[in-house]
Amino acid sequence: MLLFQHMFTANMASNLKLPQLQIAWLPRKSPCVREHISIVVLLAFLVLLLLQFVSKLVSRICRNRPEVRDQSVEKYMAGVKFNISYRITMVCSALLLGTHLIMLLIMLNGGETLCDSKVRALSSEVMQVVLWASTLFTICNIPSNKYAKFPWILRAWWFCSFSLYIICTALDAYSRVTNHSQFKVGDYADFICLLPSTLLLGISIRGKTGLVYTLSNDTTEPLLDGKTDRHLEYKMESSYGKATLLQLVTFSWLNPLFAVGIKKPIDQNEIPDVDTKDSAEFLSHKFDERLKHVKQKDGSVNPSIYKAIFLFIRKKAAINALFAVINAASSYVGPYLIDDFVNFLNEKNKQSLKSGYLLALAFLGAKMVETIAQRQWIFGARQLGLRLRAALISQIYRKGLRLSCQSRQSHTSGEIINYMSVDIQRITDFIWYLNIIWMLPVQISLAIYILHTNLGSGSLAALAATFIVMSCNIPITRFQKRYQSKIMTAKDDRMKATSEVLRNMKTLKLQAWDSKYLNKLESLRKIECDWLWRSLRLSATSAFIFWGAPTFISVVTFAACMLMGIQLTAGRVLSALATFRMLQDPIFSLPDLLSNIAQGKVSADRIASYLQKDEIQQDSVEYVSKDKTDFGVEIDSGKFSWNPEPSSPTLDGIQLKVKKGMKVAICGTVGSGKSSLLSCMLGEMQKLAGTVKISGTKAYVPQSPWILTGNIRDNILFGNQYDSHKYEKTVKACALLKDFELFPCGDLTEIGERGINMSGGQKQRIQIARAVYQDADIYLLDDPFSAVDAHTGTQLFEECLMGMLKDKTVLYVTHQVEFLPAADLILMMQNGKIAQAGRFDELLQQNIGFEVIVGAHNEALDSILTVENSSKTSQELVPDASTDTTSDAELIHSRHDSEHDLSLDITKREGKLIQEEEREKGSIGKEVYWYYLTAVKGGALVPIIILAQSSFQVLQIASNYWMAWTSPTTSDAEPVVDMKLILLVYTLLAVGSAFCVLLRAMLVATTGLRTAQKLFTNMLHSILRAPMAFFDSTPTGRILNRASTDQSVLDLELAGKLGWCAFSIIQIIGTIAVMSQAAWQVFVIFIPVTAICIWYQQYYIPTARELARLSQIQRAPILHHFAESLSGAATIHAFDQEDRFTNANLSLIDNHSRPWFHNVSAMEWLSFRLNILSNFVFAFSLIVLVSLPEGIINPSIAGLAVTYGINLNVLQASIIWNICNAENKMISVERIIQYSDLTSEAPFVVEEYRPPNNWPEVGTICFNNLQIRYAEHLPSVLKNITCTFPGRKKIGVVGRTGSGKSTLIQAIFRIVEPREGSIIIDNVDICKIGLHDLRSRLSIIPQDPTLFEGTVRGNLDILFQYSDKEVWEALDKCQLGDLVRAKEKKLDSPVVENGENWSVGQRQLFCLGRTLLKKSSILVLDEATASVDSATDGVIQKIISQEFKDRTVVTIAHRIHTVIDSDLVLVLSDGRIAEYDSPKRLLEKEDSFFSKLIKEYSMRSQNLNSSQQST
Repeated sequence: MLLFQHMFTANMASNLKLPQLQIAWLPRKSPCVREHISIVVLLAFLVLLLLQFVSKLVSRICRNRPEVRDQSVEKYMAGVKFNISYRITMVCSALLLGTHLIMLLIMLNGGETLCDSKVRALSSEVMQVVLWASTLFTICNIPSNKYAKFPWILRAWWFCSFSLYIICTALDAYSRVTNHSQFKVGDYADFICLLPSTLLLGISIRGKTGLVYTLSNDTTEPLLDGKTDRHLEYKMESSYGKATLLQLVTFSWLNPLFAVGIKKPIDQNEIPDVDTKDSAEFLSHKFDERLKHVKQKDGSVNPSIYKAIFLFIRKKAAINALFAVINAASSYVGPYLIDDFVNFLNEKNKQSLKSGYLLALAFLGAKMVETIAQRQWIFGARQLGLRLRAALISQIYRKGLRLSCQSRQSHTSGEIINYMSVDIQRITDFIWYLNIIWMLPVQISLAIYILHTNLGSGSLAALAATFIVMSCNIPITRFQKRYQSKIMTAKDDRMKATSEVLRNMKTLKLQAWDSKYLNKLESLRKIECDWLWRSLRLSATSAFIFWGAPTFISVVTFAACMLMGIQLTAGRVLSALATFRMLQDPIFSLPDLLSNIAQGKVSADRIASYLQKDEIQQDSVEYVSKDKTDFGVEIDSGKFSWNPEPSSPTLDGIQLKVKKGMKVAICGTVGSGKSSLLSCMLGEMQKLAGTVKISGTKAYVPQSPWILTGNIRDNILFGNQYDSHKYEKTVKACALLKDFELFPCGDLTEIGERGINMSGGQKQRIQIARAVYQDADIYLLDDPFSAVDAHTGTQLFEECLMGMLKDKTVLYVTHQVEFLPAADLILMMQNGKIAQAGRFDELLQQNIGFEVIVGAHNEALDSILTVENSSKTSQELVPDASTDTTSDAELIHSRHDSEHDLSLDITKREGKLIQEEEREKGSIGKEVYWYYLTAVKGGALVPIIILAQSSFQVLQIASNYWMAWTSPTTSDAEPVVDMKLILLVYTLLAVGSAFCVLLRAMLVATTGLRTAQKLFTNMLHSILRAPMAFFDSTPTGRILNRASTDQSVLDLELAGKLGWCAFSIIQIIGTIAVMSQAAWQVFVIFIPVTAICIWYQQYYIPTARELARLSQIQRAPILHHFAESLSGAATIHAFDQEDRFTNANLSLIDNHSRPWFHNVSAMEWLSFRLNILSNFVFAFSLIVLVSLPEGIINPSIAGLAVTYGINLNVLQASIIWNICNAENKMISVERIIQYSDLTSEAPFVVEEYRPPNNWPEVGTICFNNLQIRYAEHLPSVLKNITCTFPGRKKIGVVGRTGSGKSTLIQAIFRIVEPREGSIIIDNVDICKIGLHDLRSRLSIIPQDPTLFEGTVRGNLDILFQYSDKEVWEALDKCQLGDLVRAKEKKLDSPVVENGENWSVGQRQLFCLGRTLLKKSSILVLDEATASVDSATDGVIQKIISQEFKDRTVVTIAHRIHTVIDSDLVLVLSDGRIAEYDSPKRLLEKEDSFFSKLIKEYSMRSQNLNSSQQST
């Protein structure tokens, strides 16, 4: 307080009363300011030291025994290795102790001091000696105490001692210079003490002792925990973790990585690991602890995420804040000293050059401190962002696995992916801006203080103007926050729709809905763009306000000084202008800060809301020890619901006891609650009442196959150890051996995303094998036989379910009645209740509903037997069936290959379908930059933007030059022109520059958004027009990553980053021009330093570019793994694999963190070096100005040069930094362009070949010498197919896996294009017409039923072409009318993502309803009734027969009765036609493939008949 009071008084005197006198800042005998400060601080630490000693003594006495050491460590202790950190502390402490001892001796011998009180001076020095002696003693005892970190009190003392030396050195130096006195021994001692105290400050911040203990077995272990000697730290492979203090300050720990990167493109495995404290596992655990702490403290079920984040980041954030404040404080030393520098130049003949050089040294010292502090806080902020991101992603992932059904429906996978990519990124960015909050008050306070020092009361006007400018933020921030919320909502909607489109791309293409959904995505993007434009327009307006703010503040301040009569000398004006330029930084950063606060708040709220959503009940299932019960599953008075607040429960009155080893079959009509019954046993449903008890481990096979990306073996093992005997037995029982023979790499063949290159039957059998290999106690199988053919179904049932699982408890849902008699218990589900329960014969006798399902099956069987018996050889074929069932049937069974055969394609890729993501290497091509810059109006707006910025720079320099030139150099000199004119011209120039900024900001916002929109549109059209082969081999995560993260960069960041590259160059050209006016000699050093800067940039760019690319690439696997885990959450729970999947997620986070962390570190490595070089350029220019004789330069112009030169380090570094940052961001453009020029399908419409409106009328399909291959280097999949499907007939297609059935169907829809030959439909060559004309005239019901998020009506009538009456008729025909009428919203009843609020069977009926509405002449049934019961299947077959009796129907089916009624049957084998005739004629041939298939099915049904007859 004495210091500030003295300075304030001196300045007031100088400004108001004695304008012509040079007042010394401090008198020769000061009132012991430094001694007062020192004594207070030193006394406080002595008291703390005493208290610490007393507390340890008391605790030891209370324990009443000596402190116990860990004998296990000491027993094997052989020695200690001291690293450089520990040695530096010893040397520095000894040096400081020695220096203060010498000073104490000098004082005792009568040495002179600045303080007029010798007692105070001696007291201060004695306390210094005591404290440094205590410090040295503590350091010497650290090895014996085995501390891993220095004690907190020691680190605090080092920090405070550094601050003391800085203050004392500054006070002494300033006093000597202003009083023109000689430096004494004490002054040199302060300088000497400053260096070791700086080193100790650095070590105190890092905190680690670095001691490494050598154990007797020659191993060394550094200590991890400073509080106890029991925990040992593992040696880390991280370069950062092993770095010394000097390496941490200079970032030279990155040098080995740069050495690799300059030679060749860096690969992922060449990047060092992150430090242990930056690893996802450590951070996830730490965040969990903080959440638990908050939960315990608040006593709430849902702890505040904000409190947990605060506790998580506070320590690291405090260190960053300290560096940020030091940076802010040191940056104002330059403006403070400018007035003194101009006065020195004015009075150079009266002062020695030493004073000038000391001023130059003070400038340089301040810039060096600023550089180090700035680089450390920015790096620390990035590191903290990484830590928070890793912790939050792991929380989001684990929450995703635990979400209840209702919560999952309210948060689609697209939304959650947005949380992981965009929202997490925004929170990470906010952490960087967080430090500006601490810097802002420091910067403004120092600016006002400097202005008060130079302008006195004029500073009050500056303060008022600053607050006026900042108050403008209130409405801007309010609007910006609202816009950001709207942007994120719009982005969620777009990403949700994009995810849905990508997931169901095949359905969209087959149904010709791709153009409809393209328009939907474009309309959602338009909504997002509208909000983006509003946000960017507001940002441009705020840029105008805040770029004009320094001008406004300076005009107000100078006008106030004129009114108050305060003399504006050149020195004062230049100091004020420099201060305004420094004040510009916090004012500039304020809109960004507030915008990021708004964005970060919105994102944090969204994530907090998600993390507090309801989870599945952890206590819904009670696990009972196997030796305490005879029952495997026990449900008592169970009442369950998918909705936590249901009007009617999904399951009610469930009473079930299943003994261990029982086989329980569950049957019922579509939507009766069969799958829900299994889900309640898994704990996936909300339990409203009753108890569920499970005894033993469980395995689960869901109805829709869930296959992980990876090879087949990994899918089967599912985290278990490989046991060859057990594995071979499992795959044999699951009928996979033949499939492995077909695959190019056997069971090591890689499976595409969602099993895209596997048939439906193969996917089902792989997940059955996964369950069997688990060797669980209880098996829950949800319709496991629906996707496999008759023979394979029998083999699975006999060898797997009744074979390997014969001693296991098995509950299986099935629609195949032939598998019911073998069950020990059959549950007949009806309306969410167990309507009947008993053995097969018991249920048949009850006549309550079970006989309806059995009767429907019998009708289907009769239709087969009728055809079989009508053939001449049918009776002779039956005995042969038992002799060679396996080999023959396996050859001809019609397992359905739902996707095209990619086996040969995989062979060429060494077993991989999903290849590593394409990654550009080397520098980003100039064509990428050119493409971006010229995307809008051919780049015509770019020169206007550059001209606007150049005009701004010229006008700013002109206004500052005008003020420097016209202001008097001294208080007694007259101004060149009238002060009012000076202020008027300055105001006009400044206002003109502000409007240039407004023009530039608006143009950048407009151009950037329009360019982003054009690139998005190109990418969207390219992706949606890509062939299915692209989607088969490209994980959706890669596309979503580009559509979310990369697109966000283009929308909000890239235009600004590229703009700043140009703006920085323009600014530095202006700065150098001003500096050269005063001292052209600066070019002597500026040119070589610039060359060095360019060399550094060229050295940096190759490594940084590849790190940025790898960082982008490694983000996609996180999203992909998360999407896969979400879809298989029930399976993961059932197999108790949450920990394994969570650990896999943590590993993927680390894989992304490694390149990201090293990329941001590399940026600091470069910035540090450029800043240091710029500091020396500035220092050289100061030395030149000091050294030049008086009169050669105008002191005012020299002061202006210094004013601009203060920012030279920032500007020079910002050019390279902005160029590098822009190049990193341009990778997003590069990645989007990659997907903007994909190989396209044929045109939607070919005007020259438009088919007639009533085409196809008859539906005749002719195949002429058809040959199809999937790539030029691959052999044909279909070979010389020549046949005709007659119009208005039913054709069945059968054949073994890989025979080409699915390829033939895809060829009809031109999903794959013919290599040779043609397909003629009603005399029209389909290869000549447009794809939309073709696909919109055909209908297909796919095996995997697809529903889109929306309503019932929207899913039936996608294009809104039909009336409500027609829609209701279609619903009635497909057996869904009554169900939909029972719902409150009728046709507007909701359908959630993937249709998960409808059963699989109901979804398949919806697909049938679409077809009934469309009424095409050609219908393709692709295993259309696999997931419905026999009774419903029978009804559907009758409906199809009636509705499509005069249409061409092509059927692929596993239920033989759906093919047996066909007019013709096509049998394919190895891509060729094996047989093609009517079923009756094929059955007449004893050796026909079709005969053997019918024989197998009829034999399998004999068991059922015998069971019925026995009843």
